[in-house]
Amino acid sequence: MMNMTPVVKQLLIINIIFFIGSQLVPVSYEYFAMFFPENPSFKVWQPITHMFMHGGIMHIAFNMFALVSFGSALEHFWGGKKFLFFYISCGLGSALLHTAVNYYFFEDTISTLTANGFHKADILNILSQGKIDTRWQSLVSVAQFDGFTSAYIGTVVGASGAIYGLLTAFAFMFPNAELALLFIPVPIKAKYFVPGLLLMDLFLGVKGTSLFGGGGTGIAHFAHVGGAITGFLMMWYWKKNQFNNNRWN
Repeated sequence: MMNMTPVVKQLLIINIIFFIGSQLVPVSYEYFAMFFPENPSFKVWQPITHMFMHGGIMHIAFNMFALVSFGSALEHFWGGKKFLFFYISCGLGSALLHTAVNYYFFEDTISTLTANGFHKADILNILSQGKIDTRWQSLVSVAQFDGFTSAYIGTVVGASGAIYGLLTAFAFMFPNAELALLFIPVPIKAKYFVPGLLLMDLFLGVKGTSLFGGGGTGIAHFAHVGGAITGFLMMWYWKKNQFNNNRWN
């Protein structure tokens, strides 16, 4: 692993500060984690701040290890400004896809309920109080109901979406570099490792939706996919325009 680069170091410090602060002041999750847009707790800054919040030691440890490992290599070639732009963009792309998927399934259930005589304003008012109307459960499947309520009540935290963007960029730039997971001791080339990881996330994300019976893992798989897609599109655009060879410093 190469020496830690300046922006990566600053991001590492910010993440650690946010993590320590969130452990000392748990209520901070209500302000800096990302809520569903129709939840009253949603704030415009959350698509940015959520990527500096983490749910536990292992969560932040894995993300920061990946940030230092892959981010330093990318910043070394791109320069700090371009790297930071890429990192934040992938984090926002991650939040966008995660929210879009949640919004689709949320609105699908809302449509069913309104078609059966309930008013959307009343539904949102009940949900905002942390309550449910038991009559809703007779109109939708268990998986739909779980997805509907978790979309509204649940929060998203972590730098994982931005990290998946970095992984994608690394595989784009160094396709033959060999990588290995802790539980897979055999090194795998980045051009196979990263797509394989994404396919696993996509499978688990789709499997966890109400279309396939629910049973989510508690991990925002579509956020990972969103960060990777954003990273791929940016790398593709930069390569097409020969922009990825220019430093912004």
